[in-house]
Amino acid sequence: MLERTSDPHEENAATGTAVMPSAVSAAGGMPFDLAAPADIATNRKNMALLVQLRWIAVIGQIATIGFVQFWMGVALPLLPLGAVISGLVALNVVSLLWLRYRADINNRELLVALALDVAALTALLYLSGGATNPFTSLYLLQVTLGAVLLDAPSTWSLVALVCMNFAWLTSYYRPLELPQQGFADAFNLYIAGTFIGLVLDAVLLVVFMTRINRNLRDRDLRLAALRQHATEQDHIVRIGLLASGAAHELGTPLASLSVILGDWRRMPALASDPELSQDLGEMEISVQRCKSIVTGILLSAGEARGEGSSPTTVAAFLTALVEEWRTTRPSATLYFRNAFGTDLAIVSDIALKQAIFNVLDNAAEVSRDWIELMAERNADKLVLSVTDRGPGFSREMLAHIGKPYQSTKGSPGSGLGLFLVVNVVRKLGGVVTARNRPDIGAAVKLELPLSTLAIGDPLDG
Repeated sequence: MLERTSDPHEENAATGTAVMPSAVSAAGGMPFDLAAPADIATNRKNMALLVQLRWIAVIGQIATIGFVQFWMGVALPLLPLGAVISGLVALNVVSLLWLRYRADINNRELLVALALDVAALTALLYLSGGATNPFTSLYLLQVTLGAVLLDAPSTWSLVALVCMNFAWLTSYYRPLELPQQGFADAFNLYIAGTFIGLVLDAVLLVVFMTRINRNLRDRDLRLAALRQHATEQDHIVRIGLLASGAAHELGTPLASLSVILGDWRRMPALASDPELSQDLGEMEISVQRCKSIVTGILLSAGEARGEGSSPTTVAAFLTALVEEWRTTRPSATLYFRNAFGTDLAIVSDIALKQAIFNVLDNAAEVSRDWIELMAERNADKLVLSVTDRGPGFSREMLAHIGKPYQSTKGSPGSGLGLFLVVNVVRKLGGVVTARNRPDIGAAVKLELPLSTLAIGDPLDG
């Protein structure tokens, strides 16, 4: 059963709402490799960050070349430098198209992108003084990004590439010819350039490492959610095994009780006593309810949909469901409002019926005098809302609704009611939400796509 808090003052706790999203598929399946989808999405974001960094580099290189050439009066090979920068622009355009049309980005492709950036930086340094250029410190930016984005072998490969390029630049480069006037102290000029390079390294590292770390945290959150979902599926399997064993164990004694009660009702001595006849009737209802609960748990825990299903309509399904619930819970007052509109042919689903029973039972525990079930249609969805006038959900329950073994009663095995409800609705491709009402009580809403319930293709109207 669903559990509620007994404190009436918690009913308005920030008027919170808990949402359980639909599964990826109606079968509620899990990916075989939990890490792969999250890594792919993270790699795409990181590749996009490398593209942005490359645009910043292109703008910075153009500004630096213009400053050195026209303000400092240092003669630079503008055509070769322009060719290298044009290559970076072309690489960025290709990378953007790649990101747009390619589904996945892997570690090797990130390594290639960083290696091309290192090659472009080496070409620019070769044309502007080689290892004597103070902007060689920008190599550290590429190495640091590689250490964060790549696996260990790829990172060391990038380190080796950077070291070889730097060593090559110590011997092979085009020297800069500084004008004699105004630049007598070349060492101070080198220190100034080194300082500028250090500032660029620090600023770019802080900006992009912050964003990369955010991407990695998002990936970890997605992985945690996938692992949680896998754990819940494991709970469902165990519940199914437990329910199967319980069904086998309880089937025989329940059948025996049903037969004995039927025999007792036909005995003249018992049939003539109105009190005993009423007690026998209640006992038979209780036995039937026990059978229904065991069957419902079996279906909710993963039995194939379709067993015990039959053609019906939305109105007929809900009317029969309400009548059955009222019959087995005579002490509760249930109001039913059908605002669905034009009736629709659907398949009667036993697991869905048991899920709705679970929600109604929970409401009856805290609001026996008034429970409302309302059916509405929202575009192509069947929306079922169960409201009550009880104390509402506690803030902790709203935060963990849909998780197994979340209960305020503290009894072993409790807190599975809404967990099973969420599982059933998820398998049908729907969504379950729970919230506290502004005045008093709580509301649980089940939204189900009619395409998974309807017969044929009747959704045009």
